[in-house]
Amino acid sequence: MHLEAAKMAAPVVWGSPLLTLFKRPRSFLSAAGKAAVRVRSRCKSGRTVLQLHRRGIFKDIFPEGGDLPQLLESGPQTLYCGFDPTADSLHVGNLLAVIGLLHFQRAGHRILVLLGGATARLGDPSGRISEREAVSADTVQKNARGIQEGILSVFHNHRFCFCSDAEAANLGPLSILDNWSWYKEKEIVSFLDTVGRHFRMSTMLSRHSVQSRLKSPEGMSLTEFTYQMFQAYDFYYLNQHHNCRIQLGGTDQLGNMMSGYEFIHKVTGQDVYSIMVPLVTSSSGDKLGKTAGNAIWLNRNKTSPFEFYQYFVRQPDSNIERYLKLFTFIPLPEIESIMDIHRKDPGKRHAQKRLAAEVTKLVHGKEGLATAKRCTSALYHSSMDALETMSDEELQELFKEAPFSENLLEPGTTVLDLCRKASAIPDGPRGYQMITDGGIWINHIRVTKPEQVLILGQHILTNGLSLLRVGKKNYHIVKWLNLAE
Repeated sequence: MHLEAAKMAAPVVWGSPLLTLFKRPRSFLSAAGKAAVRVRSRCKSGRTVLQLHRRGIFKDIFPEGGDLPQLLESGPQTLYCGFDPTADSLHVGNLLAVIGLLHFQRAGHRILVLLGGATARLGDPSGRISEREAVSADTVQKNARGIQEGILSVFHNHRFCFCSDAEAANLGPLSILDNWSWYKEKEIVSFLDTVGRHFRMSTMLSRHSVQSRLKSPEGMSLTEFTYQMFQAYDFYYLNQHHNCRIQLGGTDQLGNMMSGYEFIHKVTGQDVYSIMVPLVTSSSGDKLGKTAGNAIWLNRNKTSPFEFYQYFVRQPDSNIERYLKLFTFIPLPEIESIMDIHRKDPGKRHAQKRLAAEVTKLVHGKEGLATAKRCTSALYHSSMDALETMSDEELQELFKEAPFSENLLEPGTTVLDLCRKASAIPDGPRGYQMITDGGIWINHIRVTKPEQVLILGQHILTNGLSLLRVGKKNYHIVKWLNLAE
């Protein structure tokens, strides 16, 4: 017995400037040309499955022993991955799932990203030791907009930074949906009558996410307990309205994915599939994410391109080859070559720098990578050239804890005047003594003469900047406003 279908399919949510980037104009192809494209897509799909397995992106497939490879080889399929907007940005812990979607898009498959505008308000208990705090509808909508922008940005960067013209022409289309669009009109009694009766309490209680929470001191609320039912219905809805037969998600979603498979198979008799990507953990084994408090965000307002780049540069050697396979599109033979070079001189961190460059470019684009490199040169290599080419935004991202002040440059302004304008030293003799003792640097150059007049090009860079450092790591940024006068 099929459930009563909703009257209208869920609307597609788009960022309008990027709308046309993911549509493939193939109407000009002849019948023979279209057939050739289909053959190439089938062959590429088969290679994609094998490649993802070799790269370690496939952790598990459910159900085991199914016909997923044959399904992917039969022609373009629709895959989906869901993200609950419980924050206004995704983080590195979510990135691997997005990269998995990109690999399938490269093989010509149709990609659905589902934002959980409804399910975010319930709270997924998977991997949590306590219930998520309630989130208001307005906050969820704001978060959904932020995540949508971030996902569109990653797909945009992938297309223009990692695809040749031929590869870009073969990319599958991307749609972004919000499950609130089909839950907002649902009447709860009707939903429980048509959906709830297909779920068995014994099966729901057996899920690992449920068992671990039931044994905890806090227990589990009914709201959280029903989450797996809603995620299962999401898969069913996408199956019915978008012919979606494949779900992709982290290994912590196995219970929810199994519920979706069982529900769809029971109601429609159709086989669907779940692909699980490994969870990304820290060197100590902790899951990366909001709950653990160690999130590396994809939004530059939360984690700057410099901080994002440095996160990957600082990865230990034990992670690096695996991360190159997981987080980049570098061919496997080239990764072997990168690792060979790295092993000859690990101190140069050749592999880490390549990894950081590739992932930063995917998330923040070419400009974001350039920002990260400028900031790295300015901070760690004391590069005056890098400082002079940095924007105010980059400076404040790099020295985010540093006080930022704007001042008018008066004739005869001295080193002492600069330090006092920035409130970087104490008043009186003590501050004067800090300069003479060599405790002050301006634009990476130690200064020891308090009465020295500031020199343009040395103490004041051509971009109007003076970067003042007191001691080892107390920075102050001074922007001079009237240099052009």
